[in-house]
Amino acid sequence: MTTTQAKTSEQALKREQLQFEGSRGKNTAALARIKYLRIALQLVGVTFLFGIYPLTLIWPSGWSWHTGHHTPHYLQMILGVYATLGIFLLIASRKPLAHLSLIWFTVWSSFVHAGIMGAQALANPEHRAHLWGDVPVVFVLAAVLALLTARGAAAKPA
Repeated sequence: MTTTQAKTSEQALKREQLQFEGSRGKNTAALARIKYLRIALQLVGVTFLFGIYPLTLIWPSGWSWHTGHHTPHYLQMILGVYATLGIFLLIASRKPLAHLSLIWFTVWSSFVHAGIMGAQALANPEHRAHLWGDVPVVFVLAAVLALLTARGAAAKPA
């Protein structure tokens, strides 16, 4: 990260912090939430962009829903979708309150995806390792983003 990018990132955070200043003063819990949300978005974005494919190679029974040593078409497609989402989450990390719909899409689609994977893993014994791999990880990522994302009045711009 260059000095200019760091300053721009700091300026964006300060602008968001100003949204939480009012006649009653700063809401330090909300400020901390934005800070941690930004970090979580960056971690999830990088994981979606660079982490999923290596995990399918390192621990295929817990992360890959295919057998064999090739990359099937469905895996290529899902990796493409997650890499794209990762890029947009990194962009959203600069100013999370401006990207709430993307963040909530990530949360809810991840809960749905993990729920379907969990049901499939329970129904198919050959996929049970996913209950210790991608299923809980996706649930946790979604839960962390949900807990850190502003709701209600805190999500409204000043």
